[in-house]
Amino acid sequence: MTPSRAPEPHPNIKAFLEMYNSLDTPEFTEVSPQEAREMFEKLRVGGDPVCTLESVDDRTIDGPDGAIDVRIYEPGPSEGGRNGPEDGDRPLIMYFHGGGWVIGSIDTHDDTCRKLATETGYPVVSVDYRLAPEHPFPAGLTDCYAALEWAVDAAPALGADPERLVLAGDSAGGNLAAATALLSRDRGGPDVAYQLLVYPGTGDVTKTAAYTENGEDYFLTTDDMTWFREHYFEHEIDQGNVYAMPRLANDLSGLPPATVVTAGFDPLRDDGAAYADRLEEAGVPVTYRNYDDMIHGFFGMISDPVNLDQAHAAYDDAVGDLRRKLE
Repeated sequence: MTPSRAPEPHPNIKAFLEMYNSLDTPEFTEVSPQEAREMFEKLRVGGDPVCTLESVDDRTIDGPDGAIDVRIYEPGPSEGGRNGPEDGDRPLIMYFHGGGWVIGSIDTHDDTCRKLATETGYPVVSVDYRLAPEHPFPAGLTDCYAALEWAVDAAPALGADPERLVLAGDSAGGNLAAATALLSRDRGGPDVAYQLLVYPGTGDVTKTAAYTENGEDYFLTTDDMTWFREHYFEHEIDQGNVYAMPRLANDLSGLPPATVVTAGFDPLRDDGAAYADRLEEAGVPVTYRNYDDMIHGFFGMISDPVNLDQAHAAYDDAVGDLRRKLE
């Protein structure tokens, strides 16, 4: 894949960056993980939901070390053929939120999951996996894998097909989706039908050109990324674990088809493109989509005060990919 960057960010992105910088909020590196979570919640949570669904249900499921909170989004019956298959035949999307494995929650990504459920017509399960540094690698991953195992049994009651499970996530959540798919393949676990990986971290991003050229001034910085890694990995050796960084795996064959989304002004851009290359080389069907004038985080910019046409278009593209494969 050949990722590209536009000459400059889209004007709406420029306006967002000016607004964000005017807030004069502390850098993540200047605060504790708990303070960073509170800052992120204030930035992402509030206002009216982007989509109204038939039901949104908070519940808990059994995890490897205690209960895991999940939020289940039911879009309701299809309207005029816009949405997907009828109940029972629908795929089920498992969504893992972003936030560097340290911040973020099912609340910060509520709009994203509502949008995916509405546009696909599929139920979506958002997983509130454990966060570092209180729960370093591989705690969050084991929660995501447990949620995948739960989904196989739960799918029929959710009006979904257990043989058409989708793993999706953005940023750290994209990493966890890719790692969960790899772990399930290696363990002979549940079959996964598709991966939707939105600007995922998959390998050593520090060795890419995008890490250097996009490391400052575009929302996610290299200092932020170092801070996240230092909290996520309790032991340095874990940074070489293929389930922490799936691009390091020798063999990616047999993994589910994937859509990989990147952004031109994102320090993770080249890492996502490299993972798409590795999947394709392994014989995995992959669709690579690069939005060259966008930044990290743009996929969540779908409601006021930052409501991007480009973000909505990215959902249209992703939903089209899912339907072509799954319906």
